Amino acid sequence: MDLTPHPGGDIGKTVNTNSFQFKRLITSDLTTFKSLIGMFNTVFEEEHDTGSDAHLLKLLENNGFIAIAAISENEVVGGLTAYELPMIYSDASEVILYDMAVKAEYQRMGIGKGLIQSLKEYCAINNIEMFFVMAHEEDIHAVEFYRATGGKSEKVVNFLYTV
Repeated sequence: MDLTPHPGGDIGKTVNTNSFQFKRLITSDLTTFKSLIGMFNTVFEEEHDTGSDAHLLKLLENNGFIAIAAISENEVVGGLTAYELPMIYSDASEVILYDMAVKAEYQRMGIGKGLIQSLKEYCAINNIEMFFVMAHEEDIHAVEFYRATGGKSEKVVNFLYTV
């Protein structure tokens, strides 16, 4: 997967792995990005509205926003979104994997692992030493998946504020 460092510009190259392509989405991929969001809604069994096209394009232009789609036969079958977080104690950044899903009929085919590997490659190319993801403890499948892909769990308490 071509994940050229973000200061040099956006990435648009698609790499075929088995029968799935993993692609970092850029502004010319707005339709694919909307499909990714629709896929999240289906898999998460939630119905979130999407922002305007202008808002979605602004996200795709933002170097601190990462969207990677898994595509099979021109259909988005999985994907992730993540955000780069610049640190104050060093020149480094960390990445938070925010959303990740694979359509039910495509699970257990290596797509999730491919998405994690794509994000690892992005981080390596961009000199990011760590990324993290939060999973609900009761979501056994997610917890087991992240452990199986090399994630190390930490016990933390997450506080949410409604504003």
